[in-house]
Amino acid sequence: MTAHASPSSGVAVVRRPNRVRLAWLLALTAVTVVLVAASITIGSRAVSWDEIVAAFTGSQDTLAVAAVGQRFPRTVLGLVVGGALGVAGAVMQGVTRNPLADPGILGVNMGASLAIVAGIAWFGLSSATGYIWVAIAGSAVAAVFVYAVGSMGRGGATPLKLALAGAATSAALVSFVTAISLPRGDISGNVRSWLIGGVGGATWNAVSLVAPFLLAGFVVSLLTASSLNSLALGDELAAGLGERVAVARGVAALGAVLLCGAATAVAGPIAFVGLVVPHACRLLIGVDHRWLLPFSGVAGAGLLLGADIIGRVIARPAEIDAGIVTAVIGAPVFIAIVRRQKVKSL
Repeated sequence: MTAHASPSSGVAVVRRPNRVRLAWLLALTAVTVVLVAASITIGSRAVSWDEIVAAFTGSQDTLAVAAVGQRFPRTVLGLVVGGALGVAGAVMQGVTRNPLADPGILGVNMGASLAIVAGIAWFGLSSATGYIWVAIAGSAVAAVFVYAVGSMGRGGATPLKLALAGAATSAALVSFVTAISLPRGDISGNVRSWLIGGVGGATWNAVSLVAPFLLAGFVVSLLTASSLNSLALGDELAAGLGERVAVARGVAALGAVLLCGAATAVAGPIAFVGLVVPHACRLLIGVDHRWLLPFSGVAGAGLLLGADIIGRVIARPAEIDAGIVTAVIGAPVFIAIVRRQKVKSL
């Protein structure tokens, strides 16, 4: 294990040997597999091993078997949405060189939410695929707006200015969503429930529709890992190394927007996963995005799945949506990050 000084921040950055990184990746994967098993077996209704096996065959003979069958798509959706948010958070933090970047904090999730709600209320949006496309467009507009506002004035897009711009934008977008949905009694109830964020209403149809968008977002994001490493050195040094800074930043941002928009369309605006996960992964494996992005995907999947399981357990026989649990976990972490002395850049 070696250390070097980050050119952008002057802070020592730990580099861990690849064998240590691989060991952590295997450990995270094992934990996630355990969470998958727990997600299938744990819920408001207790189930036996025979009922789990029966559910795999497609049987719906008893309520317990039917309940297990409904947990399969819920588990898969929790995995892919959590992974998407984890990777998107790591990419956003790399693109902006901002340790406070997160799809929720920067207003990207709420941009997708407003686009969907406006589409439903004003344009009769009803198709699931339409939700995804509209959410991606809303995410993109919100991301560009927040970055533009945060870049104004002396010093450019500092972490504090981006966080303030994102918080203000999120608050405004929440108000717009409320103003649109409140007079519409036919959609307001569903909108309020969806805005909490969760994977409780998952279906195989939703998983199959969102999968191509998430796959595209994952591929684009992973292909930009080396570019994100260059951007971490600063724009001038990255350009000196032959990196086309604007193109690299734009492509990486596209991957994050695809992931955020698609995830929000099917699960609602789940906050803090994209903030907590990349920071935890950096402590384990360092700042190399070629490792950080896959780690963030696995850890994000595990975190959201764990949050969903906790929500089922602590309120039996009712459930608490995963978005509430991740907020309870993420808010103290966000406060701790803000209180750190060096948050100017990664």
